[in-house]
Amino acid sequence: MMDLEDFVEPEVAATAVVAAAIFSPKARKLLRKGAVYGLAGALIAGETAASFGKSMAHGFQKGRVSAESSPQANRQAVTTNQQQPTDPATKSINQGK
Repeated sequence: MMDLEDFVEPEVAATAVVAAAIFSPKARKLLRKGAVYGLAGALIAGETAASFGKSMAHGFQKGRVSAESSPQANRQAVTTNQQQPTDPATKSINQGK
């Protein structure tokens, strides 16, 4: 026969809980329902994270493309090229401004 001290050990307590869950229809139903809801939640969270990542990637790509093709970006590129001429004659003209 087992003493009371034996039931306090973690291994014995875990075994008792598992045995109670296996043999109890209510516990099995609760575990099954918990597993279903847990799996559904994990699937929803994964889908949400993937959708967010795709949306962020699409937004960055769209922003990069619009920045490359916008008139403001083109004007800035032209202004930058005008400020740094490579021709010495043009350089002296621009310094006189």
